[in-house]
Amino acid sequence: MSPQRATIRTVAQAAGVSTATVSYVLSGRAGKTNSPGVSAETVLRVKEAALELGYRPNQAARAIRTGKSNLMMLSLTMLSDPWSLSVSKAVGAAVGPAGITPMILADTDWRTAIKRQGADVIFIDAADDEGDAELLAELARNNRLVVFSETLEPNGFDVVRSLAGTSMGQAMDHLTETHSKVACLTPASSLRAPQSVRYGAYVRGLERAGLELRQDYVATFAGDEVGAYEAAVALLRQPDPPTAVFATSDFVAIAAVHAAQRLRLDVPGDVAVVGIGNTLQGEAMAPSLTSVGPVGFFGGLADFLVDRAMDPSGPPQVLEFPWQLFVRDSAPAAP
Repeated sequence: MSPQRATIRTVAQAAGVSTATVSYVLSGRAGKTNSPGVSAETVLRVKEAALELGYRPNQAARAIRTGKSNLMMLSLTMLSDPWSLSVSKAVGAAVGPAGITPMILADTDWRTAIKRQGADVIFIDAADDEGDAELLAELARNNRLVVFSETLEPNGFDVVRSLAGTSMGQAMDHLTETHSKVACLTPASSLRAPQSVRYGAYVRGLERAGLELRQDYVATFAGDEVGAYEAAVALLRQPDPPTAVFATSDFVAIAAVHAAQRLRLDVPGDVAVVGIGNTLQGEAMAPSLTSVGPVGFFGGLADFLVDRAMDPSGPPQVLEFPWQLFVRDSAPAAP
């Protein structure tokens, strides 16, 4: 005979607490701001009992009882991007205790997918097309949306943004302090955008350093990391190659490091590389990637999404994360 399925009641008996306390702790609400007090010792005891008994929440029963799907949808423009992978990893670690199942829309248009599939909360990492603001406001009438955007304001949906501030300028100043041949590796679309903050930081950084903007040092690509890698190889194969690369995202910077290694160039000895995003993959690679990005972003975003999934009724707000420069091996500080 198979062992009996663990329930909230058996977990409560093992932990020596009420079933209400177990439900409260395993919902992920314990310890949240403005929540009733449950001691850290009790929380730990409940979680240990649930783990030992192999407790798994009955999602179907919970959905009937609460009217919630216990699903979280993540719309990630390019799943292979280290930024997207960092979001996915952080969310995966945060949703388990709350009994929430994440779904990932990878390289899929959220504009049509949301109309076909519901979730307690939906995270959208890019809403840059004309008309997106109006569409988001319309979709937010029936969905809890959290949108990553540097420009949108809450309009029925939450907005998450990174306060880049002067950090990208600091990254350029960090490079121009020791390099006069600084290139930019960026998607072609960034040159067409009227307010391209990242490419603009490159241009202004050259101006501050009194350096010429060389068109042969502006390498563009269309598409994914393969295009970025090929553009980086071409950039570094020039007769007069740059000695530093300002990449407008971490996945682009990682592609530049790989291109340099293919060409048997030392990073940072022959070419220094700086990225944008401060992703987990960039920090863990060898050489570790110098990058600018938000502090505590991925864990903070994951916690916010779980909060919204558990209690979707809160008023729309802006969640902001300050940025800073993280100096690592790919572009170390000047001696």
